[in-house]
Amino acid sequence: MGFPKLAPWALAIFKAANTGMFRLSGGRMRVQGRPLLLLETTGARSGKRRHTTLGWFPDEDQSRRAWIIVGSGAGSAEHPAWCLNLARRPEDVWIEVGGERIAVRPESLDGAERERAWQRVVSLAPGYGKYARDTDREIPIVRLVPK
Repeated sequence: MGFPKLAPWALAIFKAANTGMFRLSGGRMRVQGRPLLLLETTGARSGKRRHTTLGWFPDEDQSRRAWIIVGSGAGSAEHPAWCLNLARRPEDVWIEVGGERIAVRPESLDGAERERAWQRVVSLAPGYGKYARDTDREIPIVRLVPK
């Protein structure tokens, strides 16, 4: 399932429009009832700056400032490109959230910590549960922590 395959030119227009809407709204856009952040990475192969709007979730530890993001790709068979970018260039990651631009360090969650985060994600945005049923891959869950 996942997102329909788009021609590269159409995908570029879609992403630019999404980023523009995020900025025009002052970051107040929501998806599945969740607030959005703008993730800025460096392309793993291209080296170009990439922007992706993503829903985010509170971290399990409410005392720390961190954002949980999910690499669901709407249930597609492959990880989203931003996941590869985070893995290959974790030292150069930024987010825009709440009117701030913040340098962050990505942390991939696994084991029991990932499972607790996944349960929290699905409880807050039940639509994510379908994504896990639509794919054979384990959906990545990443914590973004300010540097």
